[in-house]
Amino acid sequence: MVTKLSSIGLFGLSGYIVDVEVDITSGMPSFDIVGLPDAAVKESKDRVRAAIKNCGYSLPIRKILVNLAPADIKKEGAVFDVPILLGVLKASLLETLNFKDCIFCGELSLTGKVRAVRGVLPTAITAMESGFKKIFVPYENANEAAIVEGIEVYPIRHINDIILHLKNEVPIPVHIRNEEKIEEEKYKSTLDFIDVCGQDFAKRAIEIAAAGGHNILFVGSPGSGKSMIAKRIPTILPDMTVSEQIETTKIHSIAGTLDNTEGLISERPFRSPHHTISRIGLAGGGRVASPGELSLAHNGVLFLDELAEFPKNILEVLRQPLEDGTVTIARATGTITFPCEIMLVGAMNPCRCGYHGHPTKECTCSANSVREYSSKISGPLLDRFDLQISVPPVLYEELRGKGNSSSKEIKERVQRARAIQQKRFEDKPFKCNARMDSQTSKKHCMITNIGEEFLKDAFDRFQMTARAYEKVLRIARTIADLDGAENIQVFHLAEAVQYRDLDKGLNKKNSF
Repeated sequence: MVTKLSSIGLFGLSGYIVDVEVDITSGMPSFDIVGLPDAAVKESKDRVRAAIKNCGYSLPIRKILVNLAPADIKKEGAVFDVPILLGVLKASLLETLNFKDCIFCGELSLTGKVRAVRGVLPTAITAMESGFKKIFVPYENANEAAIVEGIEVYPIRHINDIILHLKNEVPIPVHIRNEEKIEEEKYKSTLDFIDVCGQDFAKRAIEIAAAGGHNILFVGSPGSGKSMIAKRIPTILPDMTVSEQIETTKIHSIAGTLDNTEGLISERPFRSPHHTISRIGLAGGGRVASPGELSLAHNGVLFLDELAEFPKNILEVLRQPLEDGTVTIARATGTITFPCEIMLVGAMNPCRCGYHGHPTKECTCSANSVREYSSKISGPLLDRFDLQISVPPVLYEELRGKGNSSSKEIKERVQRARAIQQKRFEDKPFKCNARMDSQTSKKHCMITNIGEEFLKDAFDRFQMTARAYEKVLRIARTIADLDGAENIQVFHLAEAVQYRDLDKGLNKKNSF
């Protein structure tokens, strides 16, 4: 007898229907799984065998063959444990089990308990889009699956629960997300820009960066507040849209970093990897291609502290993704593209000892050492930082004072500027100034004749590249949005140029 039921496999951020076919025939006792299974799927037969025994059932002493179709796509992970077990039980003992319009997924323990798996959100989305009415998921993944409307979510703790439900004996209640409870339990950041004393120039720059989605680099001596400012960026970023929340949640679901108690990520990610990270850890990939830190920071912030301590070959990985907003990973099994529209924030010292250019402390580095240290950041990568800020030491009088703006106040200004941009780009695939293409930039970054003269003088004096020229225009557009101005004025351009410190001479002759 052949039994068939459905599950879902994942490839990148998308899913595909997998037909789990079980055939039990007479012959030499065996348990085989075909359909390009990986090691985790092959081991499923041992977990299924033990779970069936420990749940009080007997595995037939016959030839068992499980086929995972389509057979030409590699199946990965332990997500097929539950459907394989149910198929075996129906084919041998429980013929009344009803699998119509159902999708099953979950990993089994040897006792029959159902463990959480990765990628339940894209699984539920694929199930709904394919016309299935019900999805059975591990209990820990229920909030995640319940994000998707149009499909009933049944959480399962133990394999006996689902068997009794499918036999119409003890029904499992449909899971509904408790939005009020989730909101109460949601982590609230205690960080606030009101705690940052002094550094008004840097705080103004970070407000502009947040308002336009611009990349920003801080260069300054130790203890000047670079990391302190960077860690507070999420508190001023605009609220995520529903589509951004779902897209970000899908990435974290695939990567296995999702908080199962919440299900949906509603706060912009803030990722801060250590400088010992590998290329795969940063960009993604591996034997089973998974998102890296670039994609985990999608719709949020990627903070690279001690930027010059990252190996140069690791940093060069950033160049193409920062331009395209995507990371493409090519493997023998196929090509996967992960989104990575991020706000890149870097922080670094001006030299190895950290005190080059300090007003009171003497730098112990030689000129060659300073050049060697600064040359770790290539020109093309520096060019991708829209704002490049020199952060001076904080004075004692400033430390004894208070910050001039709270995160709430800054966020309100950022939200107003982003609302202008969303309306401006409502028919575009991008929603912030930093992502404008050349044609859109020409349309929305027009300047007066006086502005043209000013920008030409700055371009020649500071030896800007074409990319730097475009970024100055986009920064000026963001400053104008913060002011609520329809057109870019000369003073907007003048302020934008002030945020290109490295173009203005701090990095000439390869020295900060």
